[in-house]
Amino acid sequence: MAGLYVHFPFCAAKCIYCDFYSRVRKDWTPYVEALLRELSDRRDEFVKMPGYAGHDVFVPTTLYFGGGTPSLLPAPLLARVAEAARETFGRPSCPAPTGHLFEEFTIEVNPDDVSTEKATAWRAMGATRISMGVQSFDDRHLRWMRRRHTAADAVTAFDRLRAAGFDNLSLDLIFGFTGLTDETWAASIAAAVALRPEHISCYQMTGRYAEPDEEICRRQYRMLQERLHAAGYGQYEVSNYALPGKESQHNSAYWAREPYLGFGPGAHSFDGDRRRSWNTPDIDAYVASRQGGEEWLSDSEVLEEKLMLSLRTVRGLDLSILTDDELCRLNKTTLEEFSRAGKIILEKAVIRIPEEELFVSDWIISRLFPEYTA
Repeated sequence: MAGLYVHFPFCAAKCIYCDFYSRVRKDWTPYVEALLRELSDRRDEFVKMPGYAGHDVFVPTTLYFGGGTPSLLPAPLLARVAEAARETFGRPSCPAPTGHLFEEFTIEVNPDDVSTEKATAWRAMGATRISMGVQSFDDRHLRWMRRRHTAADAVTAFDRLRAAGFDNLSLDLIFGFTGLTDETWAASIAAAVALRPEHISCYQMTGRYAEPDEEICRRQYRMLQERLHAAGYGQYEVSNYALPGKESQHNSAYWAREPYLGFGPGAHSFDGDRRRSWNTPDIDAYVASRQGGEEWLSDSEVLEEKLMLSLRTVRGLDLSILTDDELCRLNKTTLEEFSRAGKIILEKAVIRIPEEELFVSDWIISRLFPEYTA
């Protein structure tokens, strides 16, 4: 499985927690023209990747429009990019089951952009999945985050998306920020569950507004796990929950180190092996002449990525994907120590972090790196 990511770095206003590259501006058409050029310029990049050379029928299976705020743009501009992606990377002999080439086509949206007309247009252009940034169902917190919508707006937007025919909707929530009480967090979780989206992503706030008390954040994370599990959502990654069969295909490919191409300023690409590349995060430079950089991962960095990405998932790391050298280089002393302490579970050549320890997964994973010493 491989995917395409297209970045739309435009916002109507900057939220206080956001560290993605975006700008408050509206020169959308020149930007879309630059995207179309990049799509065309890189049409043969997938078949040059390790393991795929010479396979003419190899196609990306997912398309993801992220931001920024893709929903801010007029639907006809988004449709031009979607159609170009189909024409550029499609292979007539290998259609997707959906009939739209991509098995999963996600668009990130903000609630205040979701009109009936736009929702209908997104569906008509082949989008199969919508990821909506709600962040909170408490209007006080939304104003503090500088969000442009209210809790009621989010519910209205959700209903419009359902009416347009979307049967795969994801909602984003944020926890772990100063001023969030257990009561207001529980209310936001309940409001999200009441809408019954197929997928819920929940992220802990970082930076200057993050809650400094780790125990409060841990408690909120555990509350999230318990309440979503009780509502029928399965956790499949540190921050992601889904109804059965509704896990994000696109993001799951990232954690499996599958290849992907990223388009637009600040977007990253990966060849599925060692090469990571990126576009410079500058809209004007991108429109004038696309620039970027690349790096080639060392053996140690490849192993660290396999550990970090696989162990973020509930499924864990299948040790069979490691080379003999990588197996030898694992920090076995720490692995055995964590296994005895219940921080790591080892079953049938698979290691995983139990759900009750996922809150500190980064800490656990880093200590399995070969270079780590206590």
